[in-house]
Amino acid sequence: MSEQKISKELFQPAQMKASEHEKISRPSLTFMQDSWIRIRKNKAALVSMIVLAIIIVMSFVGPLISGYTFSEQTTSQASLPPKVQGFENMPFWNGKQNIGGEEVDVYKQKNVPEDTYYWFGSDTLGRDQFTRVWKGTQISLFIGLVAAFFDLIVGVTYGMISGFSGGRVDNVMQRILEVASAIPNLVVVILMLLVLDPGIMSIIIAIAMTSWITMARVVRGQVLKLKDQEFVLASKTLGGSTPSILFKHLLPNLSGVIIINVMFSIPSAIFFEAFLGFIGLGIPAPMASLGTLISEGYKTLQVLPYMVLYPTLVLCIIMIAFNLIADGLRDAFDPKMRD
Repeated sequence: MSEQKISKELFQPAQMKASEHEKISRPSLTFMQDSWIRIRKNKAALVSMIVLAIIIVMSFVGPLISGYTFSEQTTSQASLPPKVQGFENMPFWNGKQNIGGEEVDVYKQKNVPEDTYYWFGSDTLGRDQFTRVWKGTQISLFIGLVAAFFDLIVGVTYGMISGFSGGRVDNVMQRILEVASAIPNLVVVILMLLVLDPGIMSIIIAIAMTSWITMARVVRGQVLKLKDQEFVLASKTLGGSTPSILFKHLLPNLSGVIIINVMFSIPSAIFFEAFLGFIGLGIPAPMASLGTLISEGYKTLQVLPYMVLYPTLVLCIIMIAFNLIADGLRDAFDPKMRD
């Protein structure tokens, strides 16, 4: 055997080992594909997405399936406990209530027709609580989405312009931001109620005026970190305009931070609206949000606990679901969490 053949045989395993090390061990994925794979591993976030989707569907379907409207009053059927078809023999859903230590069928006591059911009970004016809970959920979610919309439009744009401009422009814009953030949300709501009629519009305007401030500060900080990166400097060198750099190069790199903050801002706006409803500054009757329903139920907590139970339960589920989804998105978009 020649020396050339021996050297080839000795060198071939080394070449094979080197080629094995150079093989790609995982497929090439985009940022969003990689993030989706990681969020699928987060069971809490996935379950929260499913639960939140069910609540959103029920907020639109619920008021249509009960057979009642949210404002329809039947005073002869007021303060009825929950009663559900097929569950007449089960506690809490059998239409019975403990009065003076004795379990009483309130439906028979008030001569309510046998084919009449109130799945979540009725309030003190005879309105169906099931319909009002889901109608209130619809309004609360709408207010949260409006806050998220202003976060995206006003907060992101303001933060990007402030951070990218720098210098005097950034200084002036940040002073304006500090003045706006120094005014409490509750004061803004009260001023809106003085100028406008009490209702959903005044609450939306009040939330819209202050909800974007946190987003603007977060986006500005991220832009300050990214604007001196090589891809931004290369775009400037090639003659890219400022809007092109902001929305074509910087915005995609900020998408993870923006989505996470939006997911946290939605439950914050819903909770703030519920707080306003609880202290009596919410949406006036006959419209209702989760906050106003909790406020109404709190007045009759010892006598009619179901009136505060169901809206509180829905509000808690919404808050927990949004926060778990936001935590899952934060882990999915963070490169440090990559396996």
